[in-house]
Amino acid sequence: LVLRARLRGEPDPVTGYICNIKHVDAALRQFAVPAINQAYENGRRSGEALLAAAGQALRDQAPAGTRWFSWELRATPTLRYEMEADMPNIVQITQAFEFSASHRLHCPSLSDEENRRIFGKCNNPNGHGHNYQVEVSLAGEPGEAGSVIELARFEATVKQRVIDRFDHKHLNSDCPEFRDLNPSVENITRVIWSLLDGQFAPARLVRVRVWETAKTYAEVTAE
Repeated sequence: LVLRARLRGEPDPVTGYICNIKHVDAALRQFAVPAINQAYENGRRSGEALLAAAGQALRDQAPAGTRWFSWELRATPTLRYEMEADMPNIVQITQAFEFSASHRLHCPSLSDEENRRIFGKCNNPNGHGHNYQVEVSLAGEPGEAGSVIELARFEATVKQRVIDRFDHKHLNSDCPEFRDLNPSVENITRVIWSLLDGQFAPARLVRVRVWETAKTYAEVTAE
């Protein structure tokens, strides 16, 4: 598990520090880690429960002159939980998924010359491919089972509605969603949002982020 904490405060005019990072590290080790261990031993083993235990233990332990903004618990490289200090009853869960697909960036309403100028090599008539990473974030109050949503349901919904639909496809020619819509990463993100919105009740969809490359992503967030 990886526990991260975010603080708010004004930098000291001399040191430039909000606080000494050693104090943050000490607070997490002294208060949060034992609380997580205790929750686990008591059978509260969901990511939501472990994060709530850490947040409760840290609530009054912010270094002088600062206040906690949020806490994040990474359970795996692709699964994380986050809670804001001002909203302790709401947990956000984010899971990452992958699919591989090819596409061509091309707008029929533009001339061939304009398409080449705007999209460059991405306008190659035969298309090109990406290994897309999709991060889906849900938020809600943990239910009686201690979770915002059953992980198996979360994963199955995204797999069925998004991954199976787009994986190893040519988006322009194989997917009706992009037959008349240029499959830019922005449009891909908007389409994925539309496919997932409303599918996780009582949890709500709060963000979809699609990484096209290690440097470039687009995201849609709830208003």
